[in-house]
Amino acid sequence: MAQEGALRQMPRANLFAEPAVIAEPLAGGGLLLRSPYALGEIPRSIGRLLDAWARRDPDRVFLAQRGAAGDWRRVTYGEALAAARAIGQSLLDRGLGPERPVMILSDNGIEHALLALGAMHVGVPVAPVSTAYSRLSQDFAKLRFVHDLVAPGLVFADDGARYAAAIAALRLGDTELALVANPPQGVPATEFAALAGTRPTADVDRAFAAVGPDTIAKILFTSGSTGEPKGVINTQRMLTSNQESYVRAWPFLDARPPVILDWLPWNHTFGGNSDFNMILRNGGTLYIDDGRPVPGLIEKSIANLREVAPTLYLNVPRGFAMVLDYLERDPALAHNFFRELDLVLYAGAALPQSLWARLEALSLKTVGHKVAMVAAWGTTETAPLATLVHYPIERAGNIGLPAPGCEIKLVPDGDKLEMRVRGPNIMPGYWKRPDLTAAAFDAEGFYRPGDAARLEDPDDPRRGIVFDGRIGENFKLSSGTWVGVGALRVALIAACAPVVEDAVVTGHDRDEIGLLVFPSLAGCRGLCPHLPPDAPLAALVKEPAVATALAAALARHNAGAGGSSQRVARALLLDQPPSIDKGEITDKGYINQRAVLTNRAALVERLHAEPAGPEVVTPAR
Repeated sequence: MAQEGALRQMPRANLFAEPAVIAEPLAGGGLLLRSPYALGEIPRSIGRLLDAWARRDPDRVFLAQRGAAGDWRRVTYGEALAAARAIGQSLLDRGLGPERPVMILSDNGIEHALLALGAMHVGVPVAPVSTAYSRLSQDFAKLRFVHDLVAPGLVFADDGARYAAAIAALRLGDTELALVANPPQGVPATEFAALAGTRPTADVDRAFAAVGPDTIAKILFTSGSTGEPKGVINTQRMLTSNQESYVRAWPFLDARPPVILDWLPWNHTFGGNSDFNMILRNGGTLYIDDGRPVPGLIEKSIANLREVAPTLYLNVPRGFAMVLDYLERDPALAHNFFRELDLVLYAGAALPQSLWARLEALSLKTVGHKVAMVAAWGTTETAPLATLVHYPIERAGNIGLPAPGCEIKLVPDGDKLEMRVRGPNIMPGYWKRPDLTAAAFDAEGFYRPGDAARLEDPDDPRRGIVFDGRIGENFKLSSGTWVGVGALRVALIAACAPVVEDAVVTGHDRDEIGLLVFPSLAGCRGLCPHLPPDAPLAALVKEPAVATALAAALARHNAGAGGSSQRVARALLLDQPPSIDKGEITDKGYINQRAVLTNRAALVERLHAEPAGPEVVTPAR
């Protein structure tokens, strides 16, 4: 086994702080919620967490990553601090600082982590950029936009060959390029080893001492689904206060160092802030997962899970769906997955209840008890934790109570309650966009993400907050009936398995609800065994078996639905996957409803045309 040391499972009763909340009614309606748990002292910087563990236990494994030969390459806390100090010196030598950040193009990896830690150690912001912009994009427009906005003093990629097209598209000019290996022909580049081999001086210690709570740690970019990506300024206070919130609500984190296997990209706040810094705050070990929940790469994640028994498993719903398919077929794999597991957390998108039930049933079968399953809510602008479940819940949808240190204001907005957030974890603003910054806050300084919520039990706020969709995504039918898109979408994805991988709900100002369906490639192939195993999506969506299965699933959903706000009248199977370049999907796999509806307006018209065309699927009768 790759994992060192005997671990003991935490009793469920000791996982959580007692659920508690202070609730104050607001004049004019609404509610102000805050946690009664104080944060206590907030560390000045992320670098101080690394420094503390390197002094306390320098030989403890901090990071592990698969090497070229398939073995695990490990970095201890002591080694990570030494590398961070050396890299910090190299960046200071180059005159980098708050106005000359480091821009990172690469996937998660040890060099990526050490460079980011070294930069933040001496007060140089890092801007990790979605690899979808640098590897999957066809035009590199968003990558160039981000580069020009950041104006970096150094650009890093782990492999020059892998990122050659992106590097060429950036036209770096005098901007220094740093690589681990394979510099593109004719492009000057600095070896990463030279950065990590720099001898630190007293300048590093002075710079480290000057880094404080308001120092900019990162610039994280939103997905750009409603325009160009926005650079969210992440301060040191945001990152460290988030982790103190976790520990106050989840005291088990202090009981034993966590072990996680994680693929979530570090250019996103979930993987790069929540997960990475949770390991750093609590002296844990992060196994960097070189897989991800897509065909051809999920197999790597499964191979890693055969060797690593996590104490925490954090993922997005798409990740859970694909991992579960393997766990249910392989008892030995399931046993290794559950044997040390204290907790499962989902975030990033709504989890279908069917996945929740499958995971609970499998844990009960495998280890004799239901694994504790929880959720959290937040955004890039909240670093990300704003609400957190720290009590047993029985089904998906509950996103918890205000995290310690956070205030949640629920403000009436039509038939919804808009969620607004204030606390030490909230961004000071968007990078070089004061106009966007001003529009993001209300008069009392609460950040407005545009999400809606309601109380699980209006008479007992301690039972938590339920996510109620995005205010901007809900719409009215021509009858004036409101359609709650978020909950309906989740219900439909669950009901329409195995045909549907994701979907977008349509019907604004129309007589009935429609559905644009992104089909599941694996699910549709399973329905069409007569086709070649590598049959493309364009062929599969034309198969009668796929349309028949979808029609039957829609009928089953409608039979249990309420009124017109829940019943789907028609669907259209799409033969083109969601586009990264057009902002239809993030690299975490989250579909943006608004972007899809805008980009595929012609398909929406075809879906709702009268009479319906032959490609439109209607519920079976």
